[in-house]
Amino acid sequence: MTAAREEILARIRAAAGPAATSAEVDAAYAALPRGYRRAHHDPAGAGIVTLFAERAGDYRAVVERVPADGLPAAVARAVAAIPRVPPSVPDAGTPGATDIPRSVLVPDGLPAEWLAELPPGTELVRDDPPLSPRDLDRVSGVITGCATAIAETGTVILDHGPGQGRRALTLVPDFHLVVVQAGQVEADIAGALARLDPARPHTLISGPSATSDIELIRVEGVHGPRNLHILIAG
Repeated sequence: MTAAREEILARIRAAAGPAATSAEVDAAYAALPRGYRRAHHDPAGAGIVTLFAERAGDYRAVVERVPADGLPAAVARAVAAIPRVPPSVPDAGTPGATDIPRSVLVPDGLPAEWLAELPPGTELVRDDPPLSPRDLDRVSGVITGCATAIAETGTVILDHGPGQGRRALTLVPDFHLVVVQAGQVEADIAGALARLDPARPHTLISGPSATSDIELIRVEGVHGPRNLHILIAG
């Protein structure tokens, strides 16, 4: 404590004394110790993907680990569980609503093999020309890939490249099914950021959209999809 006190007082005396030159300030800044811990987990550890699954599940996302060759079947099961009509659509609860085709938004660049086993009658919706927010609100759900994921925080990051689409595609529909390849999972934030192009837009997703702003009552679906389903492949 004494050493820390003396260091603080020395800085105060220096600040109160003659003004330092810019070169002196730069030199003092460069001399500051920067032995920061960049990671809290061993990236080579076998439990990184498991940790990501646990943390994402803590946010109330549905998380499944599937083998790479079982991904199409897992996508099909997840899509089959999506309600045909989103609750936000006025006629969602009317008789005959279940006869409406299940519509799934598919961004450009999404691997076709992921969709090879979709349930019969599933309508694939493309964002070309760009759909209006009203049209996006009427689709049953959206399927995307991702840019990377963070095990420590259970976060999926989109950079809106191929297979991810523009930001509105994953914010407006009520259901988001995202595929994370096991090799895309980084242990910590620093590792994930190192994978990203800072010039691209990034969306960080930690569970379904939720807020507790009013009387600490959790409400889901306010700022994005109420349902997030993550498939970890590999």
